[in-house]
Formats: sequence, C-alpha cells, structure tokens
Amino acid sequence: MSDSTKTAYSPDELKEFEEIILKKLEMAKEELHSLKETISKNNDNGTDHTASTSKLLEDGADTLERESMNQLAARQQKFIINLENALVRIKNGTYGVCIDTGKLIAKERLKAVPHTMHSIEAKLAKK
Repeated sequence: MSDSTKTAYSPDELKEFEEIILKKLEMAKEELHSLKETISKNNDNGTDHTASTSKLLEDGADTLERESMNQLAARQQKFIINLENALVRIKNGTYGVCIDTGKLIAKERLKAVPHTMHSIEAKLAKK
C-alpha cells in the first residue's frame, strides 16, 4: 500500500518517527543549553569601562553577537516545542496527517522535518 492510499502510519512506523524525534530533541536541548551558557558567560564579561573608541566598537559587536545568540536560542526553543508537540501527535494518533489536506504526509518529508504538520503540497500552495 502506498503512502497516498494510507490514512495513518503503522505503530512500527510511528515508533521509527518517535526515535528520530527523540534524537533530534536531545540534540536540540543540548544545543540550547550550550547557547544559554554562552549567553550567560557573555553577560558576565564587560565590567571594564574604558571609554576608548575601540572599546565602543567592541561593545557594539558584543551587543550584536548577544542579540544573535538570543535569536538562535529562541529559535532553538521553538524547535524543541515543535518536536515535543510532534511526540504528542504520535501519542494521540494524529501524527503524519496534513492539517490542511487531511492526507498522509510523505515519509521522506517527515524524516527530514519530523515536526511538520503540512504536506509538501499544502506548504507549496501557501506560497
């Protein structure tokens, strides 16, 4: 039976997706922890307040880097939430079904983007 005629993934397929998600979730949480540590260390620096031009340039670069790190951390946090929501969908039986078309999302797409709720057709239609 092809993916296009199925209405849900089998328990074995769901287990496979769950393992992929759990691995990605573990890596994402480690990366978020690392980002938060880096942000925290960067915030602890900068107690020397000399008023030289190079110091002002450094402060500007530090601020930009800190903002960039905060944005990365926020994106990582959102990714973690999306992965956790995908685990919930596995448990409640809605995982892998496109919320726009109601059709099964291709297995290859779910392996690449396991937290997606949209088939590639639905995603392309929104553009």
